[in-house]
Amino acid sequence: MFRFKPRISRDATPASPVDIFPATERRTFPAIYSGSGKRWRRRKKPVIAFAPPLPPNPPPAQQPRRPQILRENPGLASTTPTSAMDSIGVLLACPMSPHLQQELEKRFRLFKFWQFPQRTQFLEEHSGSIRAVVGNTSAGADAELIEALPKLEIVASYSVGLDKIDLGKCREKGIRVTNTPDVLTEDVADLVIGLCLAVLRRICASDKYVRSGQWKKGDFKLTTKFTGKTVGIIGLGRIGTAIAKRAEAFDCPISYCSRTVKPDCKYKYYPSVVELASNCHILIVACPLTPETRHIINREVIDALGPKGVLINIGRGPHVDEPELVSALVEGRLGGAGLDVFEHEPEVPEELFGLENVVLLPHVGSATVETRNAMADLVIGNLEAHFMNKPLLTPVV
Repeated sequence: MFRFKPRISRDATPASPVDIFPATERRTFPAIYSGSGKRWRRRKKPVIAFAPPLPPNPPPAQQPRRPQILRENPGLASTTPTSAMDSIGVLLACPMSPHLQQELEKRFRLFKFWQFPQRTQFLEEHSGSIRAVVGNTSAGADAELIEALPKLEIVASYSVGLDKIDLGKCREKGIRVTNTPDVLTEDVADLVIGLCLAVLRRICASDKYVRSGQWKKGDFKLTTKFTGKTVGIIGLGRIGTAIAKRAEAFDCPISYCSRTVKPDCKYKYYPSVVELASNCHILIVACPLTPETRHIINREVIDALGPKGVLINIGRGPHVDEPELVSALVEGRLGGAGLDVFEHEPEVPEELFGLENVVLLPHVGSATVETRNAMADLVIGNLEAHFMNKPLLTPVV
């Protein structure tokens, strides 16, 4: 047993516990010394009193991270817009994110196209002042709109896709076109993996099973694993490559089909979509929508994928022959589907609503606060760069 008995002389002033022990381990001995000439009384154990730790400093508030290309151009899409452009007319083709609308209103004379029912009259009155159009996957700048705006200089797409913009007409008239690549790649790729898991593991159907009280009557049926499934990707661009990297983490063999073989690519290449579909469990559409890729998923491809195959579409709705897809799913010729896009959005075939092997999303591939704000900043940065006679950040035309 530990016994503490300090040695002191008769004439010495008794040492306090603070003098005996270091400050980091301060010990107190209540009623150990009873006064002059008195003897020390022993205690079995010293009482140890530790100073309470200081609370940690709160972490600094995180600010939204700007896209790399804007960090390299700090003068663009800044929080303090210049007033030199507030007379420039910008036409917003349809409702978009509040952040984008607010930033456009700070900098330009903004026209919201959907607020003018008499569009022909509106264009006649304001065609001379509109120098830019901002569009997205729902509305952009077709040949008719471009012809109606003689002062139009630039079309900025609030998306990576350009199928709502008449690129040929823009080239003909020398109109610049930009989009928002890279900033949405990770979110879209994340969603693809989520759709794969949701379809194969029947996550949505399982959720409904619990909420409806059916679990009390018995366990949910067995599903299919994702790990190890062969994944085929149509279009191995930025998004396709990001999808492949994520699928590799699940030990999925990767194959792809594109217009050309990708140099230094380790994935297996198939020259046609039918061959790709015949050799994979999960077929993912991640290519741009062009006249050549419209209905690239047809009956032949669906039959090649087969009753155990799964189709994931995060590209564009018209990539898929929708009536053929619906009939294949209803008849059991296709194992399942995860769809974020549809041919006639927001219309969705009602035959799909009752199928538990189908997961339906309302075109939300890039729909996170962080990514949509980054996309908006990129749109603003491109517009400012154009009107300040600087190089465009993400030029297409």
